[in-house]
Amino acid sequence: MNVLLIYPEFPDTFWSFKHALKFIRKRALSPPLGLITVAALLPDAWPVRLVDLNVSRRLKDQDLAWADLVFISAMTVQRSSAHAVAQRCHAAGVPVVAGGPLFITEHQDFPEVDHFVLNEAELTLPPFLRDLEAGRPRRLYATAEFADIQQTPVPRWGLLDLKRYLHVNMQYSRGCPFDCEFCNVTALLGHRPRTKTAPQMIAELDALYAYGWHGNIFLVDDNFIRNSALLKRGLLPALIEWQGRGRGITFNTQTSVNLADDPELMRMMVQAGFDTVFVGIETPDENCLQECNKKQNAGRDLVADVKKIQHAGLEVQGGFIVGFDHDVPSIFRRQIEFIQKSGIATAMVGLLQAFPGTRLFERLRRENRIASFSSGDNVDGSTNIVPRMPPKTLEDGYRQILKHIYSPGNYYQRVKTFLREYRAPTVGMPASVGRLAAFAYSMLRLGIIGRERWQYWKLLTWTLLHRPRLLPRAVTLMISGYHFRRISQSIGPLCVNPEQDNTAQWRN
Repeated sequence: MNVLLIYPEFPDTFWSFKHALKFIRKRALSPPLGLITVAALLPDAWPVRLVDLNVSRRLKDQDLAWADLVFISAMTVQRSSAHAVAQRCHAAGVPVVAGGPLFITEHQDFPEVDHFVLNEAELTLPPFLRDLEAGRPRRLYATAEFADIQQTPVPRWGLLDLKRYLHVNMQYSRGCPFDCEFCNVTALLGHRPRTKTAPQMIAELDALYAYGWHGNIFLVDDNFIRNSALLKRGLLPALIEWQGRGRGITFNTQTSVNLADDPELMRMMVQAGFDTVFVGIETPDENCLQECNKKQNAGRDLVADVKKIQHAGLEVQGGFIVGFDHDVPSIFRRQIEFIQKSGIATAMVGLLQAFPGTRLFERLRRENRIASFSSGDNVDGSTNIVPRMPPKTLEDGYRQILKHIYSPGNYYQRVKTFLREYRAPTVGMPASVGRLAAFAYSMLRLGIIGRERWQYWKLLTWTLLHRPRLLPRAVTLMISGYHFRRISQSIGPLCVNPEQDNTAQWRN
């Protein structure tokens, strides 16, 4: 069968980097790892094509005319585009197969989809394919079990137009050992640690490198360091050896803040090519940390922890949340002070949202405080819960945070704070025409046209004088700051019901 894989479009969000991508002439941040992994699970004889609407921007009639089946995968934030794609495929008479986080929780709202292959495709796709061959495919395939990802095949990198992306995604492990109340990772992927083998990861890297990818790779693990002992004796030594062949690939990933407690692990990660980690800080308030069961962050000097990680050679990107039940109006000032003092340049601050399947969602449903579906966008000014704090106070405080941390003066000062702490990485990508062109465009767009031009040249000069090896990172962060500022300025009024009214459904 001819299979067309379609990845719906992302809206303009904090993580889309839409305004920053223009500087480097890329079309999207990263490709759909889930779809190209599913492609590797399909029969070898089946022709497969991929249309990423974040790259191609439109779905052509001839694509649908060619296809016998359409596979769609999406996250919650892609809901609107996923509806449009499914409806168009249905109108064209092409059967639609859907999977991914969006459809796990909302498949009942997609009548135009013919078949749902949910949860982990290593387990649910094979029975669908058997039933399809027998001529009796069911509408829903789901499982509460978790796959052995050591049996997961190498993703089909050849389906991608790699030059269109800023990063490429890979996955080493699934699940998370922690139990944060608001997080849906454990609901989707479980607590039990599941990892790929080091040879398996090297095989994926070799295949990707053979297709010409020499850029950054994001390991999408929800907590990369969950099994630090295994990392130290397995994957990290293998990556260090692989890098020793002159690869120059850089990695970033997601970790918990207790990474700061393990200097050896940080040293090995840096030696393996890691230069950035995303850490869920959430809040400096101990009561709120206890409320959301963020035990791994409680009772710590979080600013000191961030600086330890930075000093080891890992940039810290941080996630922050306001709108907890224990939040009081002083939280907005405290969040600002923490972010500025820590030197976390990429600070994602969002309003608390409750995802189906989380303990937070179940608790608030019992309290009759679920107002709608979550938008899936961490930084769009919406929440799907009825907060304890007066909505106007929450809205004003949230806007205060974003206005402060992404104003040029405060943002550039924060970048400078980070550059003082950060140790230059040992592995780095060589200069390229694209990076030099981005630097030149930044001088025009930020240094001449932009209202931040004074801060731009001041930071550029300081970096050249004091931390010249970090000039590429300083320029990257200045470009990212332009995107973050555009996003923060576009946020509308506080919205409790961003897309549709499902209040009655959730309360029932």
